[in-house]
This record gives sequence, structure tokens and C-alpha cells, in this order.
Amino acid sequence: MSESGQTTEISNTTIDSNELAKFTAMAEDWWNPHGQFKPLHKFNPTRLAYIRDKLCAHFDRDPHAEKPLQGLRLLDIGCGGGLLSEPMARLGADVVGADAAEANIKTAALHAEQQGLTVDYRAITAEQLVVKGETFDAILNMEVIEHVADPQAFMSACGQLMKPDAIMFLATLNRTLKAFALAIVGAEYVLRWLPRGTHEWDKFITPKELEDIAEKAGLEFFTSTGVSFNPLTDKWRQSGDMSVNYMGIARKAS
Repeated sequence: MSESGQTTEISNTTIDSNELAKFTAMAEDWWNPHGQFKPLHKFNPTRLAYIRDKLCAHFDRDPHAEKPLQGLRLLDIGCGGGLLSEPMARLGADVVGADAAEANIKTAALHAEQQGLTVDYRAITAEQLVVKGETFDAILNMEVIEHVADPQAFMSACGQLMKPDAIMFLATLNRTLKAFALAIVGAEYVLRWLPRGTHEWDKFITPKELEDIAEKAGLEFFTSTGVSFNPLTDKWRQSGDMSVNYMGIARKAS
């Protein structure tokens, strides 16, 4: 990304330039709970609880401790404005927030500074982190894989960033007619929760495809859960329904 805000070509990357432009245009709105990222603000409590509890279980930590993730190095890939990076830092993790859109990183870094939080934000890709030899205890790969140009290459790059016995959290959208109706027609055109064109249905990934992609990257995909929205309570929750939104965890062998 250039100083003028024009998207520049990044070699050896899985970044989709069209997707990068979409999120660059929305960068200033990340921390507005009533703005274009309102659905993520509503979704955040559910995915944060899932991430915290599974991390603590995997690394034998007390989830009720003041800083249960102390000592863990965590990468939030495709971090956007930092909606997950900041809570992870508050829980004690040493967080690197990476995003290909420089505008997102500027927004995230400014907000963290205002909150008195230390997060290592970088305008960088997964592939560039691999070249630098970076490794992590955990990776948050949340609502990102459906926006990249090559999901398999992206997953493989993320796998190379994992230490032995590290885990990676994944969240994406299932490629079903129900997901098309709710996540695109409903969310973008009827309710206008998201700008039109935010998602492309043919880039959604089924749970079996995600599992196969993880295994081809040398990872073990070992657990998953659906995430459903209840319009009566206006809240998200974990559920057995994986037909629209779902989350999962992949582990790197020790």
C-alpha cells in the first residue's frame, strides 16, 4: 500500500487485490459498533470466549486468571482494525497483528495506543512473515480465508508460522444456499449490515474443504462448531448448525 492509498502489487502473496481494496475503503470504521463492522462487534463475544477457552485448554491455563495467555506468542492474521488483537493482548498474549492493508494497520495501531495496549501491528502478509522466520504458539485466522486468492497456499504459509504443537483458529462461511440467503442476500441487501459485495458466495468454503486444506498444509483439523445468530436476542452463540458460519481448530504436530 502506497502513501497515497493506492494498492501496490505484492509479489509472492495470496492477497486478492480486489478484496484488499474493499477493506481498505472501510478501514476508518473498524471501531464503530454501529458502522459497517457492526456484525463483527456482535460476533466478537462468542468468538472471543471460544478462542480463550480453547487456548487455555490446549496450553493448560486457567481461563479465569487475570492474564491466562501470558507467555504465549499469538498471530492475528488479517487483523483488520484489531477487534481480536486487543482482547488477546489484554489476556496477556504477546500479539502480532498482521494485515496487508496499511490503512487497517494504521487504524489498529492508533486505537491500541489510545487504549494503552501494546500490540505489534504490521502491514505484512503471511508469506512475508514466513520469509522472516517468524513462529507462533497460536494463530487467529478468523474470517480471512474466504477473502484470499489461493486458500491452499495461504493455509500452507500459516502452517509454516506455527511452532510444534501450536494451534490455529479458523472461522469462515459454509458454501450453502442458506449461507447465500443469509450472509449475502440478507446481511448485504436486506438488512444492510455489510456493504454490498463484501462476500462472494463462490469463495465460501465447506467444512470438509477446510479440513482438507488444513491437512494438505500438514495440520490436523480436530474440532469445529457452528455459530448461529438469534434475531430475538440479537446475539450470536455456538451451535451444532454449521450451515452458515462455523469455527474450527487445526493443530501442528509436535
